[in-house]
Amino acid sequence: MNNMDGTMDCIRHFSSPLGGLTAASDGDALIGLWFDGQKHFGSTLSPCYEEKPVSVFSETEAWLRLYFSGQKPDFTPKLLLRGTDFQKAVWEILRSIPYGETRTYGEIAQEIRRRPSAGAMSPRAVGGAVGRNPISLIIPCHRVMGSGGKITGYAGGIDKKIRLLQWERADRFEEPEGAEEKRQGFCSPGRNR
Repeated sequence: MNNMDGTMDCIRHFSSPLGGLTAASDGDALIGLWFDGQKHFGSTLSPCYEEKPVSVFSETEAWLRLYFSGQKPDFTPKLLLRGTDFQKAVWEILRSIPYGETRTYGEIAQEIRRRPSAGAMSPRAVGGAVGRNPISLIIPCHRVMGSGGKITGYAGGIDKKIRLLQWERADRFEEPEGAEEKRQGFCSPGRNR
């Protein structure tokens, strides 16, 4: 299966301090960025794809390099969101969460409810959309917490979510019991061990 314009989706693999990443593109924009093996891996990727260099992968690599060196990237690669209208609305809200800050599922549900065409909205529905975010890191679903700042699910794994929040020195989150043992040896940029 090809895209509507007859082109195939493309992929590229990257390494990161937290493990392998796979990026996907429609040839023009980024359509996916997943930790290898995470839940919903490849969810926006067409069944037929090829490993091929495209310019958005160079932009993505530059973004990742800045991010993992402890800097806040000042640009975003071109994105194409593939999902339902509701999912896209949630993902757009995620994009507005500043580096180093967090929001709760409830806060995002309240923001959705304030929109003109929104009806009743639950934090659980928001959680479903957050969990299906196809562009990890750049659309920062790791910055979403449960009520009271509790760490809850992350498609890439709770251990990665904790490390990303520490990396960004996020403002409010409560680590689950045993998290310290899981992250032994991890050090965010600019911090001493």
